Amino acid sequence: MATTKKNIHPMEALLKTARPPRISKSQEQEAIIISLSNKGVLFDIGAKAHAVLGELEVKEISTYLPYLKEGSKIKVRIVTPESKEGYPVVSMRKFFQKGKWEILHEKKEKEEEIEVICGDYGKGGVFIDFMGIRGVIPKIQLVENYMNHPEKLNRQKIKVRILEVDEEKNRLVVSQKAAVLGISQKELKARFKKIKEGKIYKAKILGVSEFGAFCEVEGVEGLIHISEISWEKVSDAAEFLKNGEEIDVYVVEKNESDLKLNLSLKRLSKDPWDEIEKKYPKDKEVKGTVVRKEKYGYFVKLEPGIEGLIHVSKLTGEEGFKLEQEVKVFIEKVNKQGRRISLILPQKEKPVTYR
Repeated sequence: MATTKKNIHPMEALLKTARPPRISKSQEQEAIIISLSNKGVLFDIGAKAHAVLGELEVKEISTYLPYLKEGSKIKVRIVTPESKEGYPVVSMRKFFQKGKWEILHEKKEKEEEIEVICGDYGKGGVFIDFMGIRGVIPKIQLVENYMNHPEKLNRQKIKVRILEVDEEKNRLVVSQKAAVLGISQKELKARFKKIKEGKIYKAKILGVSEFGAFCEVEGVEGLIHISEISWEKVSDAAEFLKNGEEIDVYVVEKNESDLKLNLSLKRLSKDPWDEIEKKYPKDKEVKGTVVRKEKYGYFVKLEPGIEGLIHVSKLTGEEGFKLEQEVKVFIEKVNKQGRRISLILPQKEKPVTYR
């Protein structure tokens, strides 16, 4: 005898198929934001009732409101599957910890602006805060009226564009200039590509610091490190370079990762050490100027970029040279590779140590 299927009412079948999934405590769940405000957030997590954000986390939500919107999908964790009031309670803690980095990556990709709060000014630039993530605006990335007085940005809210974001390194670098002037990464990359290593370009000095000078070359950021300013020793870049002046620079290197240039001023002139052995042969008598005293002797400047050392072992201890004093010396030894010259003072008889 043939068996017959039991007739099921269509509504009963619909209810069976539409039964909401079971949720459990600590479960990770994708949620859709239904509504959000300072007072709370309502989510659709596919349960029989909409879920709400835990009371403690509601206090934090105001920081994130500008970066969230109704219809957005985010990961939440179930705190309580069903509260006394009958609805699930969820946590956005993972989003608070990880989601803000995702926002930053997305904003960088789309070249959209973010709003940050400025803090103190330090060596690296103006420190900023974005949803608890600390970042920096390099001095060169400030608009001109703040570049000379970056401390005026303290506690201000400003719009910026993201230059670098790296969660692993906890690194966030942004630009006020890019936001104000509407400079896109695509445009910056095109400018960067046109610049060639080993070529000479006009550069405008935008700022001078203890480690060099920040420049702009055809709209691209560059740095003349203090060691690349002159062949002679430079202790203060401001003695050689001034804000606002335009100079010729040599492009030493292009950093593809951050679209920055390493520049040189000294390489526009010949390295005085190239023919050092020919110009300063052993036993030659020369005049120089005492430029500094160290524990191990006196440094004497023979010409710009060329200094020699009178080692303490070659001194009697009674010399008492003063800075800027002109002295007569003999070349004892030249080390071109190490860029060092050993000097001795004239004397009636050569010391025993002299070879």
